[in-house]
Amino acid sequence: MAIDEVTQWRAFEAPDGEVFELSFLDAKKVTYVHTAAGKADVTYDFWVTYSCHCFTKGYDHQSNEEKEALNYHAPRESRPFCQRRYYLAKQFLCQIVENLGSPDYIITDGGYGSYLTAKVVDEEGNEVWYHVPFKVFREKKKYRLHVMSAYPAEERRGAGKIGFFKIAYNLRMGKKLPSNPHRGHRR
Repeated sequence: MAIDEVTQWRAFEAPDGEVFELSFLDAKKVTYVHTAAGKADVTYDFWVTYSCHCFTKGYDHQSNEEKEALNYHAPRESRPFCQRRYYLAKQFLCQIVENLGSPDYIITDGGYGSYLTAKVVDEEGNEVWYHVPFKVFREKKKYRLHVMSAYPAEERRGAGKIGFFKIAYNLRMGKKLPSNPHRGHRR
């Protein structure tokens, strides 16, 4: 399927020669099955893509030279490679995305699409919130899920909960995607 996002990520080679493989973030079809007692299973096939923001980030403490040396050049932008985001993505991101219907994950409305938060244990053994903002839409008659970023945070953001299968159902039926009733009005 032709998708208007990166479908195959090339590896990143760090200044010291270490190579970071990124093929785990290549575009793929993910099938979600909604099972409810007494009802037939409902299947949703989504084509999933990932932004370079899942493994890149510039930090204020980095010099321009450091940022340039770490730059990952994606088709739409260049940003410094971030090992922390990379390791979290490699360890958790695909598993989370492939299990969005699980009650283990909290999906809230971030005001620009859907927003997922999961608690994970980072590379140093610390429990952190892992924020994975994503959007769902139709593209060329296919269901699409694009992960816009993925990053650790000190605290959970958002309130309330939206079920992934409610989002998928509304997308299928051409209805407005659900929003978080607890978020309140923005001024």
